[in-house]
Amino acid sequence: MRLLIKFESGIDQIYQKNYFHKFSGFVYNLLKESPFKELHDQKSYKFFCFSNLFPVSDIKKGEIRNFIISSPSKIFIKILSKKLNELDDVHIGDYSFRIKEFSLFQIKLRKNCKLISATPIIIRIPESKYNEYEIPEELRKRRYVYWRLGIDFSPFVKQLEANLFKKYNNFYKTKIKEFPIFEQFRFIKPSANILTIKGTDYSIVGSLWEFSFSHLTKEQKEILEFGIDCGFGERNTYGFGFVNLIK
Repeated sequence: MRLLIKFESGIDQIYQKNYFHKFSGFVYNLLKESPFKELHDQKSYKFFCFSNLFPVSDIKKGEIRNFIISSPSKIFIKILSKKLNELDDVHIGDYSFRIKEFSLFQIKLRKNCKLISATPIIIRIPESKYNEYEIPEELRKRRYVYWRLGIDFSPFVKQLEANLFKKYNNFYKTKIKEFPIFEQFRFIKPSANILTIKGTDYSIVGSLWEFSFSHLTKEQKEILEFGIDCGFGERNTYGFGFVNLIK
């Protein structure tokens, strides 16, 4: 399920890049005094993702900017919407907005469809799989390496699918075995970002993609719709891996 928030700006504001941690903090603040109040400190998956603030441009007084939060948990989304009902103004880092309106919606896939990553997808390849995936020696690092150009597409797709199934099984307490999900995919461009965690800046390497499907099975649609709600790849709670349906 998705929560679309429309923010109205009362002043001119500069569009802030690499603001992932600020928007993540905004979501967690909405969860205070709720059943999800301790979610931030849990070591397991958090099962939510969010978009960029869009359209992407500096903001003039009176303009509207959109922000989407998604999660496979309807309870999670409804708690956020209830909290928004209690607010008029919000402050997200240097941003200041009035909540103009918000609405809930669900994405349902057809057999033939296209998806596009609105924010970079983060995939890490563990050191234990370097030989299996034939990772070039010059790109190998201790513990893991971020997928990037110079590495074959196959490791990206395999790790992406493995991540989706792992999160799905964790959320629903199932043991579904992996099966192929992605039929056609198009690499759009790389994306280097700075992510701030507990005051420390980290360089994050991601990439933007388009995924095409011509005949999705019921099982594939179920996994993909879950992935659309919780995010593709890693670092979803910082807004990475947010995916949209191309209409």
